[in-house]
Amino acid sequence: MPRKPPSNPAQQAEEPVGTSRLQVSHPASGSLAQAAEVLGAGRTAWLGELVEARAGEHAGRYLLDLELRVTDAAPRVAFRKAAFVDVGPLEPDADGPTVEISWRAAGLATLFPVFAGRLSWRDGELVLDGYYAPPGGGMGVIADRLLLNVAARATGRRLLERIAEVMAA
Repeated sequence: MPRKPPSNPAQQAEEPVGTSRLQVSHPASGSLAQAAEVLGAGRTAWLGELVEARAGEHAGRYLLDLELRVTDAAPRVAFRKAAFVDVGPLEPDADGPTVEISWRAAGLATLFPVFAGRLSWRDGELVLDGYYAPPGGGMGVIADRLLLNVAARATGRRLLERIAEVMAA
C-alpha cells in the first residue's frame, strides 16, 4: 500500500534521503499546565534514568526501554529495546508545550532505527512527529516501506501511551 505523502509540499522537500516520516498521536487528557509539567520537570516519570544532563532546563540523555507490543491481550507479548533518548528543553507555546526528541538503540545501534523529531501536546493530544532512518541503508528503506514502518508507528504510539498514562495519574 503506498504511503500518503505529507500534505504540506514544503515537508516533502525536507524529508532527508534514506528516512521515513513518523507521525503518530494519542489522546492525553489534562490541562496545559499538566502537559507542561510532564514534558518538562516531570519527564523522568516516563523517561527513566538521566544519564547525561545537557544545557537547558531538564534537557538531557535518558536511558529508556522502548516497547513494541505484539499483542494487547493477556498474556501481553512485547519486545523491548534499551535506547538512549535525547530530550531538549521545554518550549512553551500558546498552543501547548513542545520538546525536541531523538533516540537510538543503546546496544547494536546499527541494527535499529534512529529517530529525530518533536513531541508536543495540543488540545488533549500528544503528537510525535519526525523522521527515522531504518537500518540497512537502501535495503532497509525498502523493508521499512513494505513492513517495518508498522513497528515504528507502534513503538511511537506506545511511547505516547506511556506519557498519557503519566499525565492521567
